Amino acid sequence: MPSTSEPLRLTRTPHRLLPDPTRVITRPFHPSDVEIASGEASRIRAILDRVLAIPTEDLPAILERLWREFSSRHRDFERVLDEHYRLVSIHLDLDEPLSRERRLLIGAYFTHEYSIEGAALFNPSIVPAPDQSGLPPGALRFVMSTRAVGEGHISSIGFRVGVIGPAGEMVFDPTSPFAFTGARTPNPAYVKRLFAEKLREVGVDNEVSRRVLARVQERFSTEDLHAACAASKAERVPAVLRCKTLDVIHWLATSSYDVVFQPDSSISERVIFPEGPNESHGMEDARFVRFVEKDGSVSYYATYTAYDGHDILPQLIETADFLHFGVRTLSGSCVQNKGMALFPRRIGGKFAMLSRHDGESLYFLTSDNVRSWSEAKELHVPSNPWEIVQIGNCGSPIETEAGWLVLTHGVGAMRCYAIGALLLDLDDPQRIIGQLAEPLLVPAADEREGYVPNVVYTCGGIVHEGQLVLPYGFSDVGIGIATTPMDELMSRLRDGSAA
Repeated sequence: MPSTSEPLRLTRTPHRLLPDPTRVITRPFHPSDVEIASGEASRIRAILDRVLAIPTEDLPAILERLWREFSSRHRDFERVLDEHYRLVSIHLDLDEPLSRERRLLIGAYFTHEYSIEGAALFNPSIVPAPDQSGLPPGALRFVMSTRAVGEGHISSIGFRVGVIGPAGEMVFDPTSPFAFTGARTPNPAYVKRLFAEKLREVGVDNEVSRRVLARVQERFSTEDLHAACAASKAERVPAVLRCKTLDVIHWLATSSYDVVFQPDSSISERVIFPEGPNESHGMEDARFVRFVEKDGSVSYYATYTAYDGHDILPQLIETADFLHFGVRTLSGSCVQNKGMALFPRRIGGKFAMLSRHDGESLYFLTSDNVRSWSEAKELHVPSNPWEIVQIGNCGSPIETEAGWLVLTHGVGAMRCYAIGALLLDLDDPQRIIGQLAEPLLVPAADEREGYVPNVVYTCGGIVHEGQLVLPYGFSDVGIGIATTPMDELMSRLRDGSAA
C-alpha cells in the first residue's frame, strides 16, 4: 500500500466519447399557427394547400428523392411520416381519402430532423445492466446514461452499453447509427395526496382545485381528471380563477408521463426527449441508480433536472428494463435546486436521498415515499478551497463494506469544477467518517477547453473487481473514463488526506 504522501493512483483510459451530429431523431415540425398576410388561412393550412396542389404525376419523383436522402437515416421512416401526417390531418377537410403518396409527402413537410448530440455529450452515470447473461466470470455488463445536447441547447437522455472485464478492461458495444424517441403515453395513475401537495407548492390551493380533487378517487387517471375539470366549469366561480387553476392542473398532469420503446430496439438507439411542459428546454444530468428493495426486487431510478427555459425542477424516472420509462414529478419542501441522488436501498425502512436544495451544501433526506421529500438534515458544507463556492453529489452513493462512498463535485476559484469524495457511515449516513482533503479528479490540460471550461463532472460511478470506474464529462463537451483502486481510495478517505 503506498503511503499517503504519494499521489493516489488515478488512470484515465483511452476512451473518449464525443458528440456525433449524425445521430438524428425525427420530430414533428409545426410552424407557428398564426394568420399569414392574406388573412385567409393559418400557416399549417397554407402549407397543406400547397402540398395538395402538387400534381399527382410529380409525387413519385419527389418521394423517391426523399427516400434516397432520408430513409437510411431512420428506422421505419414510412411509419414516422404517416404518424406526422396524422397529427396535422385535423386541419384537412376532405371529400375523399388521400393517396398513400400524398399522405407521406404531407408527413414529410411536417417532419424535421434533430441532432441530439449536435452540440455536446457529457455528464454520464453508470449502472449494472438488467441482463447479465452470457458473460464470462468476473465480467459486468453496464448501461451508461448520457446528457446529449442539440439545437437550442436542449438536453435529452441517451444511453451507451458495454462490458467491464475481469481485469477492469472496459469495452463499449458499437453504437447504433439510428436513434429515436419512444411512444409517449399519459401517466396511467396519479396519487391524490401527492397531486394536491404539488399544487400547494406551486401556489394553487383554492376552491377550484379543491372541488376538482374532490371528484376523483385516491388514485385517478387522466380521464378521471379531465372529467373532474370539465364538471368544474359549470360551477359559479370567477372565470379568471377557474381558467388559471385548470391551466396549472393541466400543466402538472402532463408533467408525468410514460415512454415506451420498441422491444427490438437496442438501448443505444433509445432517446428520452423532453415531453413535459416543465422540461421543454431540457432534461439535465440524470443520476441513474440500481435500487434493491427489501424483498430483493430491483428497479432503476434516475433523478434529473427539468428545465423550462426559466425555472428548474427535480424530477424522477422509473424503469425496470430500460424499455418502459415512467417520468414523474416530485413533491415536498426539499424538492428544489439541482442534484438529488437516491441511495440504492432503503435505510432504516425509508428511502434516502442526497440533495443540494439550498444551492451550496449537501443534505441528507429521508421519506416513506420515493416521490415526496420534506425531511432534510445538513450533511456537509463547503470547506476545502476547491469547493468554497458550492458542493454537491456526483451521483448516488455507492455501498461498500467500509461505508457509503459519495462522489462529490466542488466549485472553487475561477469557477473550476473538481470531483471529490466522502465516506458515510453505513448504518447512519448522516455521519461522515472520511473525506478526501484534495480532489480525486480535476480537468487535465486537454479537458479544460469547451462550452463550459475547467469542468469535470459525473452523475455516478460504479465499483467492479476492486476498481472504481468513473465516467465523467469534461467542459460540457465529451466523456472520459477514469479508474482508481478502491483499497487506496478507502485508505485516503479514512486518513482524510490525498496528495
